[in-house]
Amino acid sequence: MRQLPLARRGERLSVLCLGAHSDDIEIGAGGTILRLIEDGVLLDVHWCVLSASGARASEANASALAFLEGAASRRVELANFEDSYFPDQSRTIKQWLNNVRDRISPDVIFTHARDDAHQDHREVNRLTTNVFRDHLVLEYEIPKWDGDLAQHNTYMPLTARIMDRKTQLLLEHFGTQRSKDWFDELTFTGLARLRGMECRAEERFAEAFTNRKLSLSIG
Repeated sequence: MRQLPLARRGERLSVLCLGAHSDDIEIGAGGTILRLIEDGVLLDVHWCVLSASGARASEANASALAFLEGAASRRVELANFEDSYFPDQSRTIKQWLNNVRDRISPDVIFTHARDDAHQDHREVNRLTTNVFRDHLVLEYEIPKWDGDLAQHNTYMPLTARIMDRKTQLLLEHFGTQRSKDWFDELTFTGLARLRGMECRAEERFAEAFTNRKLSLSIG
């Protein structure tokens, strides 16, 4: 399979990461962020979590800083929209995202999947594609008991070491989630192994995304 480079070593890449909840970005795109940094891409990252308060805010901030260690620049922005009721807060969330758009113009945006079973995730996707109309948007996946995993068309292969690092950071920083029966190493590595198989990743692991629109160039 021919690979299209997202960025090369030494190049700058502006990235906007959007997550409804404190661990979403890390689960969906954490390995990709770790790989870009390790491969020498100069990442300028704006990391936004829309529902983070109390202990979850502390977890979100600490985890983001850990995942973004080595980035060229990083900004972590936490909001406190009410968990599980994003559709009812759509107007206010859109205004919040408009404010983000007025401050940055990212090369790539990582956000939730359009058909995610969680209503907050779907609303973030809907507003992302409405507010950011001229950007490369990659939709990440979140495993959950609803069983909503889908077929994807874009992959980022991960090394075994990066996969281990991603899992380690998830388990280290999100103590409030450890009681959930799906939040464990087997879930994260199992999904990454499946995605790695689908794209024939050299070291067997990958993260998968959906891209709705892509403009190609020559030279």
